[in-house]
Amino acid sequence: MSGILEGKRILITGVLTESSIAFHTAKLAQEQGAEIILTAFPRPTLTERIAKKLPKPTKVIELDVTNDEHLGRLADVVREELGGLDGVVHSIGFAPQDALGGNFLNTPFESVATAMHVSAFSLKSLTMACLPLMQNGGSVVGLTFDAQYAWPQYDWMGPAKAALEATSRYMARDLGKQNIRCNLISAGPLGSMAAKSIPGFSDLASVWDTRSPLEWDLKDPEPAGRGIVALLSDWFPKTTGEIIHVDGGLHAIGA
Repeated sequence: MSGILEGKRILITGVLTESSIAFHTAKLAQEQGAEIILTAFPRPTLTERIAKKLPKPTKVIELDVTNDEHLGRLADVVREELGGLDGVVHSIGFAPQDALGGNFLNTPFESVATAMHVSAFSLKSLTMACLPLMQNGGSVVGLTFDAQYAWPQYDWMGPAKAALEATSRYMARDLGKQNIRCNLISAGPLGSMAAKSIPGFSDLASVWDTRSPLEWDLKDPEPAGRGIVALLSDWFPKTTGEIIHVDGGLHAIGA
């Protein structure tokens, strides 16, 4: 029986460790029949090492989403490897340390601008760089952390995620005519490398211990990966501009 991504060609960003959602997305995508290509920054060699643990070999290309030169050559590199694309996974987020950990009121604009550029504007930049490869439509899936709320310690990554969510909706509006769907997965907290960079992350994650209807496992990124793979597939052909929560149901619980 063929997988739900049989024949699909997918570009996946953000594979840093085996604990990352992006790694599990890549693994599941291959298991479901997709050909994939990975991007990495700032250490492609690290991603190449992790990629060897995937079911099948895959190429890793260097991509700094804030670098116009990198973005400008992306389509040619991917076309040479895969011929085209049917899906893009945006698993990129970064904020300087002074934009996190309870420093919200004192963060300088330069740090806020970096967080916005890398974490939100890059969704548009990456998608537009890949657009020439998506001649038959496709699916763009990003990762957010529910931006309806002000989370402990999350600080300027909260507004950055809010900007990401708005960006995805506007992209859905403008790319729908080309049959390109743009959606986000809002995942619960996971013990990834990104999480470890947030001072006081345990305070944020502890909210799930008492409020999540379904038991939440900080060490299990596979549910989020499954959500991404589902949105990349043809099983959501008319869903766009959506945010799917994979958070144990916490988003539905007031207190």
